[in-house]
Amino acid sequence: MINEIPTVPTMLISNLHDRLRTLVGERIHVGELTGTELAERAGFQQAHISNFLNHRRGLSIEAMDRVMEVLGVEVRDLLPAVNRSYAADGSKENEFHSIPVVSVAALLQSEFGGNDVLEYLCYKKSFLRRIRAEMASRREHWQRFALVRADKEWAEAMHPRLQAGAMLLIDRHYNSLRGYRKNEPNLYVVRHGEGFTVRYVELNGNQLTLRPENRSCLLAFEELTKGKSSADYLAGRVVHMGIET
Repeated sequence: MINEIPTVPTMLISNLHDRLRTLVGERIHVGELTGTELAERAGFQQAHISNFLNHRRGLSIEAMDRVMEVLGVEVRDLLPAVNRSYAADGSKENEFHSIPVVSVAALLQSEFGGNDVLEYLCYKKSFLRRIRAEMASRREHWQRFALVRADKEWAEAMHPRLQAGAMLLIDRHYNSLRGYRKNEPNLYVVRHGEGFTVRYVELNGNQLTLRPENRSCLLAFEELTKGKSSADYLAGRVVHMGIET
């Protein structure tokens, strides 16, 4: 019996750019390199890489080759993981998971409708599996991961840790105030007023204290509605930023 070779979906250069940004972001997140190191090793100006990671420019084919050489990846690593190795039994698990980029207003919905999703970006399943969840209220039925883009107000409050335009990966199954890493505060996307913001969050009595990184910015506060807990205000923990921070 001859196995049918599946068709690989058509890919645009912009899709390859997004997947390359994701790979670079993962390497930066785990501390394997910085944007500056990548620029130096690939032979670019730092601003060239920064503009690419911030979605302000693309890369030529030659430039992509140089970045991939530094990362030690090939073009096939940027393609959708749809049976890329055609084993006799056809049994290769997809390596990537598509995460929706959503409108901020939808972050406390359990599921996202078509109007909420702006696009999809791919993250390695092996990376996502390493992320530890902790629910202070039941969210097992919620779509776990979502992406949002940081606006100027968020970036100003969390400068220099956060930059405007950064793509934030949010674990919506982490709505506990318990620290994820020892001696390091969690960064949350949290409801504030009629919208959302990004802050370190503390609970003081019946009030959330929203603490910025930038000391020139004021503390913000959010009174808990009767019958609500802090978990109801936390969209989730920020687990990854899509550009150098």
